[in-house]
Amino acid sequence: MQQLSDQDKELLRDSATRFFNEQMPVSAMREIRDQQHPDGFSREMWAGMAGMGWSGILVAEQLGGLALGHASMGIIMEASGRTLAASPLLSTAVLGANLVQKLATPEQRDSLLEKIISGELLCALAIEEHRRHCPNAIATTAEETSDGFVLNGSKNFVLDGHVADRLIVLARTSGAHEDCSGLSLFIVDAKTSGITIERAHMVDGRNAAKIRFDNVVCANACLLGEKDNAFETLDQCLDFARAAISAEMLGSISEAFDRTIEYLKLRTQFDVPIGSFQALKHRAAEMFCEIELTRSAVLEAQNALDEAHESSARLVSLAKAKASSTFERVSNEALQMHGGIGMTDAEEIGLFLKRARVAQQIFGDYEFHRDRYARLSGF
Repeated sequence: MQQLSDQDKELLRDSATRFFNEQMPVSAMREIRDQQHPDGFSREMWAGMAGMGWSGILVAEQLGGLALGHASMGIIMEASGRTLAASPLLSTAVLGANLVQKLATPEQRDSLLEKIISGELLCALAIEEHRRHCPNAIATTAEETSDGFVLNGSKNFVLDGHVADRLIVLARTSGAHEDCSGLSLFIVDAKTSGITIERAHMVDGRNAAKIRFDNVVCANACLLGEKDNAFETLDQCLDFARAAISAEMLGSISEAFDRTIEYLKLRTQFDVPIGSFQALKHRAAEMFCEIELTRSAVLEAQNALDEAHESSARLVSLAKAKASSTFERVSNEALQMHGGIGMTDAEEIGLFLKRARVAQQIFGDYEFHRDRYARLSGF
């Protein structure tokens, strides 16, 4: 993995910020939402991201990627969060790319990884089965046959599931309902007979789907990694995604805060800016402190992943928990400080509150990661 210099990181940050501000501003997300775009994102913009190498940032150089690490992906995710950009970065460039490069056979890598890096192939990880994140509570089954497996079950909140070319499905091949053992991953063509995909329109404009598997026949070549032993690698790749979504949340938090501070300077009452009121100054100062603490937690998690540190899972849970609580607080405060106009769709600040509510739930909310942090810390 390459270690970027501080100067290179700033160049990457400037490039990502310019791309999202100019090509994918909040107004572009609004347009996609209002037009009920069938994909929910711009394939032209996704091709542009792939052309800049972003879809291969976490892929090893010998496999055709850039191997720039999680801190570099975090820079891009943070910039995307500032404009609420819709793209398959999380589902394909983070989860799909990592699961394939870590678990796939050489034949599977040859057929999939190059297309993922080029932006040609989209992936979606289908794991969630409950209202809250619980990756080991899996009822979907994969019954082994003489020449493959048969999948039965359903998944919800599958990010980018309605546009994915390949579904990476977690299914139980042995063990009890909540056992971490006995879980296997399968990579399946989304057009396979027996798969029913229903797009779920999320309140924040994010793309997701509900997917049902009815006697879906999979060849042995669909098995991704070892049978019954997928959970450890899956959990590691989920941490990659948790760090990435935490960085995206940090970007959205920072943008909501910056917009609020600007509004406090412009909005007047009693012939003075409302930002001069002491109570609002205190609330803004508290938000600033929480954001900086969140930034530290997110950066520490990214660095731990890049260094493969033994505490990386614990630090990722700290980052996701902190980002979730801070995003809720800042989005609430931002809406309140904007007053009545903040409740209208004409004012963009409300879009950040909606994004907060959905992003908090992705791959574990505050309560999930607080509990996980405690368990990983020995409590």
